[in-house]
Amino acid sequence: MSNTLMTPQTTAPSYERWRRQIFAITWIAYAGFYFTRQTFSVAKLGILEDPVLSTTLTKGALANLDAVYLAAYAAGQFVWGSVSDRYGPRIVLIGGLAMSAIATLFMGLFPALFLLLPLMIVQGLAQSTGWSGTLKNIAQFFSIGERGRVLGLWSTNYAFGGLVAAPFLGWVAYSVFDSFRVAFFTGALVVIGVLVLVLLFQRNTPEDVGLPSIEDYHSTEDLPPLDDEPIAESATSLRETFWAVLRDRMVLTLGASYFLLKPARYAILLWGPVMIAERLHDASNFEAITVPVAFGVAGLVAPVLIGRISDLLFDARRIPACVVSLASLVVALALFGPMTATGNVWVMVAVLAAIGLTIYGADAMISCVAAVDFGTSKHAGAAAGTINGFGSVGAILGGLLPGYFATEQLFYGFAGAAFIAMVLLIPHWNRMPAAA
Repeated sequence: MSNTLMTPQTTAPSYERWRRQIFAITWIAYAGFYFTRQTFSVAKLGILEDPVLSTTLTKGALANLDAVYLAAYAAGQFVWGSVSDRYGPRIVLIGGLAMSAIATLFMGLFPALFLLLPLMIVQGLAQSTGWSGTLKNIAQFFSIGERGRVLGLWSTNYAFGGLVAAPFLGWVAYSVFDSFRVAFFTGALVVIGVLVLVLLFQRNTPEDVGLPSIEDYHSTEDLPPLDDEPIAESATSLRETFWAVLRDRMVLTLGASYFLLKPARYAILLWGPVMIAERLHDASNFEAITVPVAFGVAGLVAPVLIGRISDLLFDARRIPACVVSLASLVVALALFGPMTATGNVWVMVAVLAAIGLTIYGADAMISCVAAVDFGTSKHAGAAAGTINGFGSVGAILGGLLPGYFATEQLFYGFAGAAFIAMVLLIPHWNRMPAAA
């Protein structure tokens, strides 16, 4: 459909329909990635109980594999965001979903250390396509004045994925089939289904379906004054876009804060079942998998709440919302050790819920809404990829450290890291992005 044939009466309904469709398909796509991302976490319980595999796949070896996966994930973040900006997110998302499903299938077929190592690298690179690709897509259809509430709701996708994927995979693997391998096969099948939906319903930009750009569709005249200089408006190549974004002071500050924040979330995502099993000695494997659901449920609420707060209370300024969330997170993380020392399951649920509410609030603001705003719709992919790349380097510690340190010590360290992240962001309290 050509833009010249569109009228005001036909543009708005068509635009809104496509906005709803892109919102839905990108939400499903990123949530879907978790059904292959969480398979290894679920399978760890069965692997550690296997008399043959556990001789080589020890707790330390599993932690090292997590670190390898997260290193590949971090490296991919720095690349795929710029690729999404240059070539569009569609090709990146389709390739990532396909690679992830194939790697997961082979992880279930051949769970040996020497084969898991390269497969975890492939999985990390595949998983890293999701965040910057989907955010780039969203930025093309939604403007800065609405992104707080829109992305607040949209970013429930990764809380939902973390909430639903592990219990579902654990139930199928341990309650239905009594085999950790089934977790891998089930996750791969779910992601293949998501891949089909993306092929059918995703498009890169409004212009691809004959609609005007989001800047033409929505103005920013009702917002507070924006900063004068956008990121890298003259960048035309992958390398130029990457380096221009990387040199931006606000992107670096957000990246450093995300590096300090992400280890705590990934420690719970990747090691939550093992942590619960250690502190609740009588818990079954399925119980150990389901207790961290409280963390994910709170994570569903947090992005919606913090997104609306940033739009309505702070006039689309994202940094104040980040600082408030981080201050609350410091307290929640510091209380984890003493509050869960008794082994009471309901206290553990309450503490995990408090951590989930505060950590997902800060996480959504830094890696999602602020990343897109400061990247602008033109460079949202590169900015989101770079910020999440820094965070993913920190996430390596979240996968590695639980294999070597006591849980209580870790959470005190995570509290200190969250405090430093908060301090880094306070000087930027009133900072606004450059353009829509």
